[in-house]
Amino acid sequence: MMSATLKQRLARGDSVLMVNPNHISATLAEKLVRSGADSVFIDCEHGMYGFDQVQQLAKAARFGGGYAIVRPQNQERSTITRCLNTGADGVMVPLVHTAGNAREVVKIFRYAVPDDYKDKLLVVMIESTEAVANLDEILAVEGIDVFFVGPGDLSQSMGYSPSVPPGQRRAQPVLDLVDQTLTRIREAGKVAGTLVVKQDAAHLVSKGAQLLYYHADPFVTDGVNAMRALAAPS
Repeated sequence: MMSATLKQRLARGDSVLMVNPNHISATLAEKLVRSGADSVFIDCEHGMYGFDQVQQLAKAARFGGGYAIVRPQNQERSTITRCLNTGADGVMVPLVHTAGNAREVVKIFRYAVPDDYKDKLLVVMIESTEAVANLDEILAVEGIDVFFVGPGDLSQSMGYSPSVPPGQRRAQPVLDLVDQTLTRIREAGKVAGTLVVKQDAAHLVSKGAQLLYYHADPFVTDGVNAMRALAAPS
């Protein structure tokens, strides 16, 4: 498969589910796409992956019939190039605050895979108040496939904790800004994405999110809790 298929789905308005395995496991990556995820998400910014492990998970995802998108730990040319040269189907580049950042990312992306960049997915992350303020200029940069609103870092840039305790929600000003930013991306005719949780997924799709990012660990937690509830004495 080629990652152009992801581009085609996004171009026609379909939702694409991208799941973070949360563990360095090629078997789990394969299982996730065989279970219905469109892509796995390999996080080198916050995760512990080496390039050999990125390559293994990318191969496993393709073997399972899906794709692999990598988040590099920075915007350096060598880092993005090595992520793409592992065989990943695209990159999701963090902390793109300005149009200048975005143009440089596009330049590096095309340099890294000059013969097949059109078959790869380039996602840039809008995850700061500075990026939101510069959003119109960033959206005007050609060569970006998805503009991904990152609520964790956006929360931190607004003065809130980036994490959310179980059973709680982000601060309402953050949720409102995520909604507004997704809407602006869609109104500009671009593809939007964001992190979702089960209770907010339908709402975020209604606001224009198409690339939906989720973590695998909640699947495990929900499943175990459901079984424990069934097994509890009446």
